[in-house]
Amino acid sequence: MTTTNAFIPTSAYTHNIEKGIFQWSAPSNIALVKYWGKRDDLGHQIPANPSISFTLNNCKTITSVAFEKKDLSTSINETNPIDYSFDLLFEGQPKEEFKPKIQKFLERIAPFMPFLKDYHFTINTQNTFPHSSGIASSASGMAALAMNFMSIEKALNPEMTEDYFYQKASFLARLGSGSACRSVKGNLVVWGNQANIEGSSNLFGVPFSGKVHSVFENYQDTILLVDKGEKQVSSTVGHDLMHNHPFAARRFEQAHENIDQLIPIFENGDLEAFIKIVESEALTLHAMMMTSMPYFILMKPNTLQIINAIWKFRAATKIPVCFTLDAGANVHVLYPENVKESVLQFIQSELVGYCQNGQYLCDQIGFGAATL
Repeated sequence: MTTTNAFIPTSAYTHNIEKGIFQWSAPSNIALVKYWGKRDDLGHQIPANPSISFTLNNCKTITSVAFEKKDLSTSINETNPIDYSFDLLFEGQPKEEFKPKIQKFLERIAPFMPFLKDYHFTINTQNTFPHSSGIASSASGMAALAMNFMSIEKALNPEMTEDYFYQKASFLARLGSGSACRSVKGNLVVWGNQANIEGSSNLFGVPFSGKVHSVFENYQDTILLVDKGEKQVSSTVGHDLMHNHPFAARRFEQAHENIDQLIPIFENGDLEAFIKIVESEALTLHAMMMTSMPYFILMKPNTLQIINAIWKFRAATKIPVCFTLDAGANVHVLYPENVKESVLQFIQSELVGYCQNGQYLCDQIGFGAATL
């Protein structure tokens, strides 16, 4: 079993680099079985239950990291020897309000990346989807950042294997945002210990190793932007609400059971069974929020209108379209590629009116981070 110590370099880097630049893109992802709740006893971002997600293709973050060695004789802060030095640009402009999150990320990954203190970094990041659109960018953003830092470490240690590179990238991304560990690879990713999925781990995401039916190839995800406002409840607060939640223990068991059920579904392509699990998972996530203390209703009236319209359309047409939700009001409409034309026509004629400013994003299953 891999431990966190496996990601701490055991010897000095073999190469010395003065400066350079890398650029990576990393996609968002949408969980089919939801990660909701963290364990306190094992460090940062350890999931209370396993999850499995579709990696997306179009909704992604593109991040470059330029690095240059500091003059350590003048830059070391005596009261804080680990003196992280970085500038942050969002779409080419300074973005000071993002810097505390990056600072915290650097502090968390520092034990695993000793070179961080030696360089000044210029981080330039942008999203392919509208900022503040209600699409979570922390997963794609932290995954893209982790890929860049791993590229720097590989330049310092070229002997690093590809498997180690991606495993450690997922591990680091998790320390910035738990679900970010599912954005490094694709197209189906498991995060969290699951007894019958070989290689699954609480420390990083792994590509689903089972057989996958052709119906899940190029699976579509049209994201209906019901509410583009700031999240009502931060992910950190939401996860914390699972501590001492009256239904938490059963929910964690349910997640394991649902992943067990999905394994044969992915192989045999049973979309009716797939839909039942995916929609139940989405509603369970919101039920946990509604029954926490304090309690929250994250759906909006238009969220429910969309859900009911999808159910009505599916019953009338037998087209295997379903929904899932993140911890917010927006609706992810999931469907196989062979019904794309019919579902998009349905979305445009019946669902767009429930979207804020009529906005929605078309995406599909993707394959993870890519160097640019």
